Amino acid sequence: MEALGLRRKLALDIARKLRDQTVREHPLRLLFWECTLRCNLACRHCGSDCKATAGCKDMPIADFARVLDSVAAATDPHKVMINVTGGEPLVRADLEQCGRVMYEKGFPWGMVTNGMLLTPERYRRLLRSGLRALTISLDGIGEDHDWMRGRKGCYAKAVEAIRMVAASGEVEFDVVTCVNSRNFDHLAEIRDLLVGLGVKEWRMFTVFPLGRGAEDPELQVTDAQFRALMEFIKATRREGRIQASYGCEGFLGPYEGDVRDHFYMCNAGVTVGGVLCDGSISACTSIRNDYYQGNIYQDDFMEVWNTRFVPYRDRSWMRKDACADCRFWKYCLGNGMHLRDADGKLLLCHLRRLD
Repeated sequence: MEALGLRRKLALDIARKLRDQTVREHPLRLLFWECTLRCNLACRHCGSDCKATAGCKDMPIADFARVLDSVAAATDPHKVMINVTGGEPLVRADLEQCGRVMYEKGFPWGMVTNGMLLTPERYRRLLRSGLRALTISLDGIGEDHDWMRGRKGCYAKAVEAIRMVAASGEVEFDVVTCVNSRNFDHLAEIRDLLVGLGVKEWRMFTVFPLGRGAEDPELQVTDAQFRALMEFIKATRREGRIQASYGCEGFLGPYEGDVRDHFYMCNAGVTVGGVLCDGSISACTSIRNDYYQGNIYQDDFMEVWNTRFVPYRDRSWMRKDACADCRFWKYCLGNGMHLRDADGKLLLCHLRRLD
């Protein structure tokens, strides 16, 4: 691994001190709500293994409202963003009513969608319900996107939705792309398409070894491609036509500060909490059930937030195996919680991919 350089190390040391303070204070700033496990697509990389008919029923908004009341009693709701996820949130016919409940309780809210059901009328109704942020997934040009999403014709729907939202300028908006072996050579085409559609922000991520993507070699990029992806993001950011970035996971060594607007930190259980469809209290929805901290049907959310989450806030237990003698430990702290198996073993190291 190449040296970080003095300026980067100084910046990382400052970020580390700020991180330590944030961990001590653990202010809740982002709350995921997995409102459904139903989905109208069958994406190859789905980490939740969602289906058209899910074994877990949609969580009633009345149940999640009790969580919101718990949060609002302890902190300013205007400072806590609710990120509605699934499944596909738009399969809920009552999503607008759910949004209105969140909005009336003082919470800004947004969602991640595949765009299939985002018609102009639905979009207007969501805006009236307080929608403030939106992410739409686009995983390739034409057939590449349809291949990833498991349904023909969904590329056209996604592009139509992206064009509409970008033109409206009414919400914080970005597009997210799962970079894989099939679309890797077409990233420049995707970038140019998004620029042409008026998109200002574009996030990219690579598949981690969980869910449907764990055993699919076509979804994986090589280590050389992973480094080339970092270079592509750097070059795109320098070009300035669209603000490209890599997802929030993984310490990236010499690329820290160059491919994201922030230095790496796993905020799961620190500033990020989550409520899953069955009521489990977690952080980001990618984290396995071994690290759930309670359940809203037995526990008060904020009591759990303030008194549990120890494995998230004290990461010293992660310093073993490949992390035991890593000289970058103080910056990484063992990578993201979603990349630890039931025994605490690290499933993927981004730094090693770059080495």
